[in-house]
Amino acid sequence: MPNVAGRRGFSVQQSELAGAVAMVTGAGQGIGAAVTRALVAAGATVAAVDRNPGPLAELADELSGRPGDPASGGPASGGPVHPYLLDVSDAAAVESTVELMERQLGPVGILVNVAGILRAAPAVELTDRDWADTFAVNTTGVFHTSRALGRRMAERGGGVIVTVGSNAAGVPRTGMAAYAASKAAATMFTRCLGLELGRSGVRCNIVSPGSTDTEMQRALWQDDAEAAERRVIDGDPADYRVGIPLGRIAQPADVAEAVAFLVSDRARHITMHDLYVDGGATLRA
Repeated sequence: MPNVAGRRGFSVQQSELAGAVAMVTGAGQGIGAAVTRALVAAGATVAAVDRNPGPLAELADELSGRPGDPASGGPASGGPVHPYLLDVSDAAAVESTVELMERQLGPVGILVNVAGILRAAPAVELTDRDWADTFAVNTTGVFHTSRALGRRMAERGGGVIVTVGSNAAGVPRTGMAAYAASKAAATMFTRCLGLELGRSGVRCNIVSPGSTDTEMQRALWQDDAEAAERRVIDGDPADYRVGIPLGRIAQPADVAEAVAFLVSDRARHITMHDLYVDGGATLRA
């Protein structure tokens, strides 16, 4: 099977996921959009989920050649990306949306949980709302989507779930207590799910990025991008952070490539695994 270079740095096996239907949450930007591109490049049809309609329509336009209609699960015909408006923290909405996309697209055999938010603050200064909102999306959202599709996958005898976590789930970070705790919870939930569903042929894994060039990352930077990026790469002893041994911040495509591998048959004997994609930043502590 020929190796083809996809857009934005992807190198995938053409048609590796041909015929597969995937659901990607947080697909409107950053890592979620990159995962959508990678899965489309591998031949999958993608139900792209986000709560912001504008980025979803743009992504459908980019990959399908025509704008999609997130309200109805567009595009109207033929494209590989079908956008759906959804807040993953709403359990009833998740169930109804999954039912809708399976009626429109067929059985969903791949779920990639990317949707996430970050409320940065010292732990003792976090508000109740910051904590609750962070867990509602990063943890409970993963539970809602994984429950809805995990049950269906198990009944069908196969499927793949990948949760995009964070290296902060395994290494303490200053100013990121809610985010790190929510990602740690989502990571362990996904591993437990993989244990329970393994005999049904469902694989569940985690991809844990480090610093990645996304809007979420850049929102943390207080000065110009070049200086902030250099500080992340070099490390910051005042915040107890080592640098990145590989000497670069990840691009969303780097994370998406790891996801594309784990959802493919190349990873058919891998489950409950947490794959760090952080350039060595945590020293895999």
